[in-house]
Amino acid sequence: MGPIVDLSGVHKTYITDSGDVHALDPVTFSFDRGQILSVVGPSGCGKSTLLRILAGIDTPSGGKAVINGKLVTGPVSDMGIVFQRDLLLDWRNVFNNVMLPAELAGRLDSATRARALELLRELGVGDFANRYPHELSGGMRQRVAIARALLLKPSLMLLDEPFSALDAMTRDQMNVILQRLQDHEQVSTMLITHSIAEAVYLSDRVVVMSARPGRVLDVIDIDFPKPRPLSIREEPEFAAIARRIRVLFENEGVLA
Repeated sequence: MGPIVDLSGVHKTYITDSGDVHALDPVTFSFDRGQILSVVGPSGCGKSTLLRILAGIDTPSGGKAVINGKLVTGPVSDMGIVFQRDLLLDWRNVFNNVMLPAELAGRLDSATRARALELLRELGVGDFANRYPHELSGGMRQRVAIARALLLKPSLMLLDEPFSALDAMTRDQMNVILQRLQDHEQVSTMLITHSIAEAVYLSDRVVVMSARPGRVLDVIDIDFPKPRPLSIREEPEFAAIARRIRVLFENEGVLA
């Protein structure tokens, strides 16, 4: 079996009235089923553009994006997406927010309802199934958004900086929860992040991007056993990988 995601020479230029915007140089990388891959880079480097191309929301100017051996030519159904904003519907309670993909797919059966409740329990918000989004903290809202993304058992989950608006402790909690849940669900995951520590902690592979136009500076395999305690971030081997990424940014002038 080939990789679940295979990007080959994907590049993007936006045509605007005020001039062309070169967002991505040709980008090539892949990752295997069941893995977490993180794309880390500065703001505006094309990370979210890559995610939109993979989701079929945007089209590349050139190159190929392949998921499960199939060329991406439009929106991909077998996929869950979580954005920086949770995009929960304020007029629906937590349970009904999670059930939205099933409703749209015509799968409002007892098994799907049971899975929604189980995911909420796994994510630590099972007691809030009948609450409304405005009653939840930011971290709890993102847990609900992750449950919604996983409801129909997608083969691929895309996370676009889902924890960037959270405080440091809540972000750590979400990292631990995501690692545990991803291992349990065995869903292949691509995470967009600005955080070097988050990328190294969560990932099997890290793609390091330059400033715009984004290009791949390095692809680093992370071999630490899983599950990983948060304390691994204090280990010399972890610090060495984080420093390797930081030096790449320093050499690019991103952290000058």
